[in-house]
This record gives sequence, C-alpha cells and structure tokens, in this order.
Amino acid sequence: MTLRVLCIDDDTRLFEVLAEYFAQNDVLAVHAPNGKLGLDLLRSDAFDAVLLDVMMPGLDGLAVLRKVREASAIPVLMLTAKGDETDRVVGLELGADDYLGKPFSPRELLARLRAVLRRGNHDLGSDRLAIRGVELDLGSRNVRFRGNEVDLTALEFDLLAALMQRAGRVVPRTTLLELAGRHDVTVGERTVDVHVSRLRKKLFDDENLLIKTVRGVGYTLSREGA
Repeated sequence: MTLRVLCIDDDTRLFEVLAEYFAQNDVLAVHAPNGKLGLDLLRSDAFDAVLLDVMMPGLDGLAVLRKVREASAIPVLMLTAKGDETDRVVGLELGADDYLGKPFSPRELLARLRAVLRRGNHDLGSDRLAIRGVELDLGSRNVRFRGNEVDLTALEFDLLAALMQRAGRVVPRTTLLELAGRHDVTVGERTVDVHVSRLRKKLFDDENLLIKTVRGVGYTLSREGA
C-alpha cells in the first residue's frame, strides 16, 4: 500500500534524495521546510507519519513535536545531525516514536519508518481489513459486506482501501486520490465525490453513517456504529 509521509526539515537536498528513494518504495513524501508550515500541513492534510528534524531555524523540532502531540498521536520519527544524547532523550520523552541521527541511509530510514508504523497502526500493514461489517482483502482485491460479496470498480476499491486503512481520520479529496494511486489529470475532486456516492450505495450507506463527508475537506470512514 502507499504511505504518505510529511518531512519537516529545512534541508531541501536531503528531502529530494529521500523523496526519490521513497517514491520507488510506495511512499509519497511531502516537504515542509520549516516547523510552522509543517504544523499547518498537519492540520489541513492527512499523513501516515512525520519525519521531523530537530535542528531548524525558528520553531525547532522539539517545539514542533510538543504541538503535534497536543493534537495527534501520529507516528513521529525524529532526525538530527547532533549526537547529543539529551536531545534524543527529550524527544522520546515528548512522544517521538523513534530517533535517527544524521547522516543515515534512506534504506535505514524507511526500515525504521515501517517498523514504527507496524507497532502503532496495524491497519496500515495489514492485507485484510474488517470494519463495521465491511471486509476488504488487498491481495485478492475482494470486498464483502455482512458476508455478501460487493462488486466494486478498481477506483472504488482503491478509495475504500485508502479510507479503511485510515479509519477515523479525515482524508482530504486530493489526498485520497494520491493514496488511491490516481495521478492522471482526468481524475479530479468531483470524480472522488461521484465514486464515493456510488460506493456508499453499494455498501448500503444511504445515510452516510459509514463514510462521512467532512464539508469542504474530504471524507472519513467511521469506526463507530453498528
């Protein structure tokens, strides 16, 4: 499955190297060159994890981490060029999930990132998902609702998978397209609305109790309910 990661780091060259490597391994990386922009993106967009540099001008990584933890339990992996054990300990005490010192290889960072995600979010690493009567198998690309097979188009399946893997979290329309692997210009936000509407009908979600619309933003798949 495709992961979506926010990298908050003022080192643009490092981000370019990571983004290129990540793209070859089903990871979409978004760059925030400073802490303020990073926090703004976290409030307005959906990500599966955060890579956070400690040493940044203005709002440093530890200050950003404090604000992130006030609002979210999203996995955070701290990056630093400093070998100071104090920074590492403080970061972990503030809620960082892991810590990696620079320089590092993109391969090691990706391995650490996936390990953090496996520990903290079983849905992201699972091939089979089951929520409120909906069962989805990523391997066979089959979907069943209350025991009955549901016939979905390829795009409907990918949209449902992206929502189920992030159940309980708001996913913006444009982000949903990325997570579904649809980057062609003919697929727009209106297309998402149309296919979500069809998806709801196939899942008998006429009252939008399973897939909820967040007005002006996107959709969330609710874990709560019958």
